[in-house]
Amino acid sequence: MDAIIKDLKKLEIRKELPVSERPSRQEAEAAVVTLLKWIGEDVDREGLRDTPARVAKAYGELFNGYTQDTTTVLGRTFEEAGGYDDMVLVKDIPFHSHCEHHMVPIIGKAHVAYLPDDRILGLSKIARVVEIFARRLQIQENLTAQIAHAIDDALKPRGVAVLIEAEHMCMAMRGIQKQGTSTITTCYTGDFQNDPTEQTSFLTLLRMEND
Repeated sequence: MDAIIKDLKKLEIRKELPVSERPSRQEAEAAVVTLLKWIGEDVDREGLRDTPARVAKAYGELFNGYTQDTTTVLGRTFEEAGGYDDMVLVKDIPFHSHCEHHMVPIIGKAHVAYLPDDRILGLSKIARVVEIFARRLQIQENLTAQIAHAIDDALKPRGVAVLIEAEHMCMAMRGIQKQGTSTITTCYTGDFQNDPTEQTSFLTLLRMEND
């Protein structure tokens, strides 16, 4: 398990281009024009005249995770836990991302838990961390590890558990074209990694049906 965690941590290291080295908005729109021509479209027809600008704007929204820092989001924690030291679980966090291999959507939900030590997080912060990492080009394994280790590094809890289940459109829309296939990945740190009973508790809570 230690070797797996180390390998997943390696996946987190991504070199992101500084803003000064990125193409301009105009260059991005020109690239969209090139792709439209490549697939055989007439870029001058009415329905496509504004498409390059719309796509560039949409990419700015879909991939705005590159402009956000999880350390800022996780920078504020709280001590007023009233002695609570049991599991905190936020389940069914919806997200959409894009796979880095084909740049088509990944749609799923994340379940994130941690075991408090001295401090706790605002619950919305957990969802924000999922959102920030999801809004980048991803593979699901890396997304799972990034969420777990970001919370672990910032909060220093006794352990973090992350389970992601998602459908990959690169499997549903192209290639093998198998709709409805889901992929599940997990990442555990601390007590969740070392104590099977904590993992069991986490998975048991996830299986509980909402009445």
